[in-house]
Amino acid sequence: MQTSAAHLDPAQNEFHRQMSGLLYSLLKWDQLSEFWTKVDKDAGWYLYAVGEAVPIAPATPAQVETFIVEMDALLQRDHRESYCGIVYTDNLDKPSFIKIYDPNHLGVSCGSSKTPTLPGWIMSQVPPIELHLKYALPANRQRWWQGLFSQE
Repeated sequence: MQTSAAHLDPAQNEFHRQMSGLLYSLLKWDQLSEFWTKVDKDAGWYLYAVGEAVPIAPATPAQVETFIVEMDALLQRDHRESYCGIVYTDNLDKPSFIKIYDPNHLGVSCGSSKTPTLPGWIMSQVPPIELHLKYALPANRQRWWQGLFSQE
């Protein structure tokens, strides 16, 4: 992320703080399943697919539910490991910020690299700021994202 926090408005500062702050990993698949039940669908979530347009309004509770169901299915299908470890949150019991890494573009998701990999998706209760991928968003991910809410 190349944005200086000093030049951001308060909401953007909060997003930047959450993006680079301490987050807890959901290491086990059953932990992730339990975690999804703790996400308040009415909490005003911005659903952001990094590389797509930044959302200008929070998603509806139905959209949040659809996102969770479809995201869980995508992660279970594409992250063929005995552990999860690619979903991070600010609070395991009452989340307000969630980073989800794309299983097909992990890089160094723990952030120990000089140029950490950006997550594939972000759920945030504050408006997100645009994040720039260093690669082209794969067409299959674009189609998945664009088709996610088309049935509504």
